[in-house]
Amino acid sequence: MNRIIYLFVALIYIQPLMAGNTVLFGSISGTVKEKTDGKPIAGASISIPDLKIGTFTDAEGNFTLNFNSKGLHLVEISFVGYATVYKTIDLNKTSTLDIQMSISNIETDEVVVTGVSRATELKRTPIPIVALSKTFLQEHAAATNIIDAVANVPGVSAVTTGPNISKPFIHGLGYNRVVTAEDGIRQEGQQWGDEHGIEVDQNSIDRVEIIKGPASLSYGSDAIGGVVNLITPSPVPQGKILGYVSGIYGTNNGMINSSVRLQGNENGFVWGLQASQKAAKDYQNERDGRNWATNFNEKDARVMLGLNKKWGYSYLNASLFDDLQAIPDGSRDSATRKFTYQITDADTTRPIVSNSMLNSYSLPTLHQHVQLYRIYDVSSFALGNGNLNVNLGWQYSHRREFTHPTAPDIPGLNLQLTTYNYDIKYNFDLGGYETSVGVNGMYQNNALGYSTDFPIPAYHQFDIGAFLVEKKTYEKFDLLGGVRFDTRSFSGQGAYIDTSVAYYPSLYKGPNPTTTPNVALQFSPLNKTFSGLTGSIGATYNVTDHFLVKANIARGYRAPSIAELSANGPDPGSQIYHVGNSNFKPEFSVQGDFGVALSYPFLTASVSFFDNNIQNYIFQEQLLDANGNPKRVNADGSPNPNGQYSEFSYVQSKARIDGGEAYLDIHPVSWLHFENALTLTYGTNLSNGGHAPDSLKYLPFIPPLHTHTELRTVDSKKGFGRFKKGYIYVGFDHYDAQNRFFAAYGTETYTAGYNLLSAGLGVNLVNAAGKNIVQLFIEGTNLANINYQSNMSRLKYFDNPVVPPGIQPGMFNMGRNITFKVIVPFDLSPKNS
Repeated sequence: MNRIIYLFVALIYIQPLMAGNTVLFGSISGTVKEKTDGKPIAGASISIPDLKIGTFTDAEGNFTLNFNSKGLHLVEISFVGYATVYKTIDLNKTSTLDIQMSISNIETDEVVVTGVSRATELKRTPIPIVALSKTFLQEHAAATNIIDAVANVPGVSAVTTGPNISKPFIHGLGYNRVVTAEDGIRQEGQQWGDEHGIEVDQNSIDRVEIIKGPASLSYGSDAIGGVVNLITPSPVPQGKILGYVSGIYGTNNGMINSSVRLQGNENGFVWGLQASQKAAKDYQNERDGRNWATNFNEKDARVMLGLNKKWGYSYLNASLFDDLQAIPDGSRDSATRKFTYQITDADTTRPIVSNSMLNSYSLPTLHQHVQLYRIYDVSSFALGNGNLNVNLGWQYSHRREFTHPTAPDIPGLNLQLTTYNYDIKYNFDLGGYETSVGVNGMYQNNALGYSTDFPIPAYHQFDIGAFLVEKKTYEKFDLLGGVRFDTRSFSGQGAYIDTSVAYYPSLYKGPNPTTTPNVALQFSPLNKTFSGLTGSIGATYNVTDHFLVKANIARGYRAPSIAELSANGPDPGSQIYHVGNSNFKPEFSVQGDFGVALSYPFLTASVSFFDNNIQNYIFQEQLLDANGNPKRVNADGSPNPNGQYSEFSYVQSKARIDGGEAYLDIHPVSWLHFENALTLTYGTNLSNGGHAPDSLKYLPFIPPLHTHTELRTVDSKKGFGRFKKGYIYVGFDHYDAQNRFFAAYGTETYTAGYNLLSAGLGVNLVNAAGKNIVQLFIEGTNLANINYQSNMSRLKYFDNPVVPPGIQPGMFNMGRNITFKVIVPFDLSPKNS
């Protein structure tokens, strides 16, 4: 940690010295006018996203933007009520820029920064990317975490373990196959676990960009399925000090989510503060009432200090995520089917959970405590004919799961993961080609703190990858490609476990583990090195201004995770005893993507297809006992038909995942949208040459066919008196039955189909001067109060080992929930700003 802090301090002190020796390369001047009548547009925003600089037009529509870079860059011109204009210009040659803007009330294209060398207009990148705006996130107030907010995007889903634990899946791939990043710095916790959520404050995220498919060129191993990049707020305008206070309340589980944000910008010194707290009781549904041990209490804080000067920019970020989360197991009373809870380690009898416990915000004795401390710096320096980007990060993830009812202070699981991230790349123009060359990776150290459960060993890991990306833009044609080579080295530490104290095993640190009684080998020493070559090439052809075609083919690579190689122990939060295999090979995939899109003032439509073939695909299957029943074991791995854990083993096979998405938005008038989306994903196990028996034919955790239909009205530009930017919508989601599941060994079971009804509305209240006073949002989910189980929910399998005939086992998803959200903005800027 000290080394990272010293490096950050050095950057802060070096940058002013660089500024003294750096001169502005030039400036762009111009005007912004209406296309129809040529009238100037005052207050239009002109920005260069790559350089994090911008300005506004004056009363006559004129602007001047100084810059300190060279080469090709995207300029974005936007104003409320007008279609956003994008221009890619050569800063070496361009000094004037006159823009004409057209009135438009439909959604505009987005600028994306994830997985590309420079900011790129979304419709021009061949990589399948979706961008979600701040408005989208604000309107999805019912989401209890940031992954839930994006999980219904076509092609995206989430494996969940209760309301506050969600892991992203993209085109049927998740866990260590999808990289979750914050401002481009990859998030590192314990991604291998089912119940290990994403340690990010949802209130601190203003934008999300998702790569749907192999993104190994930019992020290396673990991005074989895609990337979810969570982007924090942009700096506020020069001279401003802005902020807001927000509050959310959910009726189903009494969720209270409050947050305060404050940001400032003075002469290039930018800063931001945010603090949040979120708490909820057990959620409820009509079938079981409140579902025991699904409550949580989360606290978050972050601070940002940055400089935006002639030499470039540098933003130093620090954040804390602190979450207390109950651990459910779904156990029931055999006579009444009411929830019960564990009171002793022997677990011979369980009392029924009282109503007061079900309605409490207090966490039960059995819970997990997850903390993530993070410091990272994102910098860009003007250098030669381009920009040198240097991103450095330090993360400390501390996960404890308290699983002993009579010893609540002794953790069952205690994992301490330290990660150092580095990402250095140089973006420049090479004869009309946008070029990016660089190196990135990470160093990790996982330590085992004092505990009684040991699912994975202590280990060291080092990743390094070098890459080259080229992009060429013609008038209607964009070509993007690149290559990368990665190496990952593991060094797992051997460990012996002392089992002399019942229910409280411990790491043995004595001199003679092989001859000491009650001492057993838990982990053998492990040293592994994996390497992989990846590549990607794709093209976008804008046939007309309204019709485009995209195609991309990519080779992905993923080294096995430490859990897949070495796991040998229980994970209390998921109720699984994991068993790894040190002989695994790395995964390699080849994915092809093809899509077409239409965009007219009255209609927007797109269709896309993907086909992904994976060699050495790793997944988990449940083991069976001698009688052919799902194997149950105690925490030490000993067989017990009534044991707390189901035993799962990692296996490897060939696999194929294919499918597609379709989207249609009909908007015959500016205030009405009829949106429709369809997502279909098939996952096939190709073991035995593709002739596996039916129970082995499909891959686990593949989402079923999902359709979404939404009728939405949006406020006209004028609004109604003091009420502006209002909207109202009614949504309908259909999920097919999932009968294509991995049935072997009882790993998965059939999931019935279901339909969900939702609705929402929102409006801005303004004062006489037209400034926002308050934003109001109301959202209702599962309005018909349907009892359903998602096949992507781990709670579907939480129940007694033996369930009476005729009863659907497991815990059901949340019932009807009405969410109210209020945002009160404030302005503390000096009066002369």
